[in-house]
Amino acid sequence: MALLRGAGPSLRRWAGRAPAPRLEKDFGDPVVTRIREAAEAADWPAVRDGLTAHPEDGDRSWLLWTVGDTAGVERWIPDAIAAEPGSALPLLVAGARWINWGWEARTGARAADVSRERFDVFHERLREAEGFLYRAAELAPSWVSPWHFLQVSGRGLEVGPVVARRRFEAVVRRDPYHLRAHQQQLQQVCEKWGGAHEEMHAFARASMLAAPEGSALGQLVALGHIEHWLSLGDGPDWRYMRRPETAASLLEAAERSVLHPGAERGRGWAQVCNSFALAFSLAGESEPARRCFALTQDTVTEFPWNYVNADPVTAYRRHRSSVGA
Repeated sequence: MALLRGAGPSLRRWAGRAPAPRLEKDFGDPVVTRIREAAEAADWPAVRDGLTAHPEDGDRSWLLWTVGDTAGVERWIPDAIAAEPGSALPLLVAGARWINWGWEARTGARAADVSRERFDVFHERLREAEGFLYRAAELAPSWVSPWHFLQVSGRGLEVGPVVARRRFEAVVRRDPYHLRAHQQQLQQVCEKWGGAHEEMHAFARASMLAAPEGSALGQLVALGHIEHWLSLGDGPDWRYMRRPETAASLLEAAERSVLHPGAERGRGWAQVCNSFALAFSLAGESEPARRCFALTQDTVTEFPWNYVNADPVTAYRRHRSSVGA
């Protein structure tokens, strides 16, 4: 993919006048940093205390993703499981880690470029993750997180749309506006995972409208348009993003989420703002793009900028320049 595929001929050279953007680490939250450092140090009591200090909802899921993304957790978390046989939390951490560990084995390459050996390791680790997560769900039936992580493992194991939908519904029965669960379901219904553009866009808009105004779920609409753009070749991608109906859809979603006076500003806030900034810049909507770039406060999230460049900061700077921000 070209560096700025679909960014258009008006892209200007970076002038260096705007503040230097910085890549977000640990969601910009020292609480997350402390948990990550505890996981790196194999300090299970500190990890456990950090996780239990937060409600078992969407907030804790961000922390769990950080622990699960930490190399080496797979070496010490089995001891924590053995030491606390009636506890769901170490099982949940193990499930999160085995999922991330599985995706590390698969790599981010296209399926056609992944070897059979890597796929075997990928699937083996995901199946182990599911074992941990189902045991956690049995021990803590009211918890959201086991079902959220089962969405991710299920997509990798290709459990199919019916099972995937049931896992998503298990999350929203417990937390109706869980952002990460909705993001996972959007991936499940997008074309590259066996869904369809129409289904993806319908899911995104229905989820946005079902949530209170100011909810971060408006991000789904922006992500849906970015996914649709990614699926198209050079030329059609540009025409798709520049359609008036695409711009109208993005503006409706932004005004119900990041541009709403009562916008939620949780841990996912920076990523939501970055998603709209990218979508509006691709759509050539400079004014709302500038507003969304301003809301990021020069904080760059890896996703979704890694869709357009291996260096998210470079992508952010170039797109910000293209809209005169």
